[in-house]
Amino acid sequence: MNDELTLLAQAGAAALVTAMATDAWQETRGAITGLFRRGRRAALEAQLDGNAELVRDSPHPDDVRRALLGYWTQELAALLREDPAGRDPLARLVDSFGGTLADGARAGTLTQTNTARDSATVFAVQHGSQHVHGRQAPAAEN
Repeated sequence: MNDELTLLAQAGAAALVTAMATDAWQETRGAITGLFRRGRRAALEAQLDGNAELVRDSPHPDDVRRALLGYWTQELAALLREDPAGRDPLARLVDSFGGTLADGARAGTLTQTNTARDSATVFAVQHGSQHVHGRQAPAAEN
């Protein structure tokens, strides 16, 4: 599968898991199930509802969403390999429900704002580890 379809599958999965347990869930669920063959829809609907229930009932719903993201990326990638005609409907889903998060960020994107004032230092990282070594500044003299 080409990179464009892989990225589309990832964005679709991000939109899907972001919508779980939100006001956009039913519409997103309907759009996703509409992409799959009729014979598979009943089982898919049950699976989607079970996943949304896990998100809704979790004390850490974002952790559950992250765990589900890989699975749904693979499912949508397999769908696009099997039926490339699903590309346009999935792209519309990503555009429509592309996971507008509570803070206004889009699904599949990361937003980070770091501010340092008054001679402060900010150490920030996304997707990884950060190790900072140094010595403590001397105490200010009065």
